[in-house]
Amino acid sequence: MKALADGSDYQVDEDRITFRIGNIRSIIDQQVLSVLSTHEYVLLVDNHRRIVETMADGHAFVEQEGGKVLFETSNHQDLLNFFLENAKKGLAIQRYKGLGEMNPEQLWETTMNPENRILLQVKIEDVVESDEIFTILMGDQVEPRRDFIEKNALNVVNLDI
Repeated sequence: MKALADGSDYQVDEDRITFRIGNIRSIIDQQVLSVLSTHEYVLLVDNHRRIVETMADGHAFVEQEGGKVLFETSNHQDLLNFFLENAKKGLAIQRYKGLGEMNPEQLWETTMNPENRILLQVKIEDVVESDEIFTILMGDQVEPRRDFIEKNALNVVNLDI
């Protein structure tokens, strides 16, 4: 990190690594480290390297095995859009507000199947503070929730979008 950016620093703790580059802070915890060690992430990094190499001369094309050119560009964004659109083929993306909106098969596949789920133990050390935060975040009043988000937005470590 120090070799890549002037003014960068890092701190290794028992359960996470904190990187700082200027006024930007990034925290990598055990959950992120487990993602970085997956086969899928290794493939993603390898594909990124190949795309950068392909676009090194400023021009890229995508062809089928038979040699037919499917796509040709000199623009990085166009190449990204091509891959993203092709990656979506055959997929159906759905959003749910809660588990009650899913049918039983979807609920099993995404949440209930022990092979797919991750259980995390939550420890409540300060019951009063926990109740207060829960009320702010899940309560009926919008203003306290907005204030909480604005005050803590830059401290977010893992954000599930």
